[in-house]
Amino acid sequence: MQEITTDRIVIVGGGMGALYAALKLAPYPVVMISPETLGEGASSAWAQGGVAAAMDPTDSPENHSRDTLRAGAGTVDPKVAAQVTQEAREHILDLTDMGTPFDRDEKGQYVLSREAAHSFARVVRVKGDQAGAEIMKALIARVRETQSVQVLEGVMASGLEAEDGAVTGIWIETSGAERSDPILLRGAAYLMAGGGSGGLYKLTTNPARIRGQVIGMAARAGAVIGDAEFVQFHPTAIDVGQDPAPLATEALRGEGATLINSDGERFMLGIHPDAELAPRDIVARAIYAQTQAGKRPMLDTRAVLGDKVLTQFPAVAEACARAGIDPVHDPIPVAAAAHYHMGGIATDMQGHSSLKNLWVCGEASSTGLHGANRLASNGLLEALVYARICSEGIEDALGEATKAAPEITPDFQPDSFPPDEAAVDELRRCMTDNVGVVRDADGLKRALKIIARLEAENADCPAFLNMTATATLIAAAALMREESRGAHYRSDFPDSTGEHGERSMLTLAEAIALRDKTLKETA
Repeated sequence: MQEITTDRIVIVGGGMGALYAALKLAPYPVVMISPETLGEGASSAWAQGGVAAAMDPTDSPENHSRDTLRAGAGTVDPKVAAQVTQEAREHILDLTDMGTPFDRDEKGQYVLSREAAHSFARVVRVKGDQAGAEIMKALIARVRETQSVQVLEGVMASGLEAEDGAVTGIWIETSGAERSDPILLRGAAYLMAGGGSGGLYKLTTNPARIRGQVIGMAARAGAVIGDAEFVQFHPTAIDVGQDPAPLATEALRGEGATLINSDGERFMLGIHPDAELAPRDIVARAIYAQTQAGKRPMLDTRAVLGDKVLTQFPAVAEACARAGIDPVHDPIPVAAAAHYHMGGIATDMQGHSSLKNLWVCGEASSTGLHGANRLASNGLLEALVYARICSEGIEDALGEATKAAPEITPDFQPDSFPPDEAAVDELRRCMTDNVGVVRDADGLKRALKIIARLEAENADCPAFLNMTATATLIAAAALMREESRGAHYRSDFPDSTGEHGERSMLTLAEAIALRDKTLKETA
């Protein structure tokens, strides 16, 4: 077994949270573990909407916090919401200083979009739907110039070493078609800043590699996982049979685009007073119902945007062009797809997990900001705020530790293989079919049974075990929550138990115990 010990802080991930934290930690030496070349394969780079922040003089962080609480359906931590929304403006200004070309009007003011469940236009965007990609571009340029940051590209984390409730190392291997023999990397501190779990579902908008591995490896090491059942399904994935599905940003509906079905009916009018700008869970279920009824749902931009859709929303226009759709003259077919995981590794307000020496930021975390239903464009904001919080927490823990360390040079030796694609595909189909937009006890129990079988059949593949760990936690937490709340909808328990709900906190051992009990009952 090869083992490397370094004074560098180990950051798992190559997205916005990881990059921002690496910059905030300077001059402390860090090493970033990125499965792809920076800028590729990270959910951050695919984010179209932007960053939510109260930049309008008539808006306020208090208004933003209130909207966050309302969208979260009674399970948002109000202290976290207040903290994050209060910081939002300074991070927009910071990113601007770093070179992010946010859209401005003729007076130099930030162009702000309104998205679902926001009471104000407060989503700061770039080139219409290019926010994630452009922010990432600016951060990557800074990271490349920062001497304290080493980036290991084409390398992935596959497991955590923990002793007495503290993380003591992380297993890394190459992320290509042929995996290497894992190497144990021991660092000064550990920050998990990887993605969520949308790719565990067959119908998803997430990059192919974002399949719950970061959450799963922390769970396997004993970390507490919060709000695992709350998976957000984006209402308007472009439904053209692509995997992952391209995204039709919510900003289109903010501009006035409408949802119609194959009969030409604008079906959201009779479902919610805000129609197309209702909270995402409500719109997602409405679209799912239209799909199930065989009335193909579509997003109609023709009247409000016309040919402006091609220039104002280039990512959407490009996705349509690839699929042979002309959004200027034809509505865009859409479906509800797994998009964002509100749950993840539970953290306190300092970004610290239940395991010592392990901090978490970004979609892999569960900070209490999103509750049962993330407010649109709060995801990138949370990643930025908690990247700063985690960096300060790590600095406090390390104190006057060395601020110089040689680069590490892993000697990867070919050995293992990636997860079996057939098993991954079955797992993803299982999650979409049984733990999706609409859930019930029978489907959730069926999912736990399938997950257990796939786990047993692939017990020698740590990357697959990370996926099944997260899948088990999502399904178990969903089975335990016998109510409907936010993005978690149970057809057998369609009502909420009250205005305020309890957050779920679950270890993998507890989830597996429930899974085993379910298997015995259904045997």
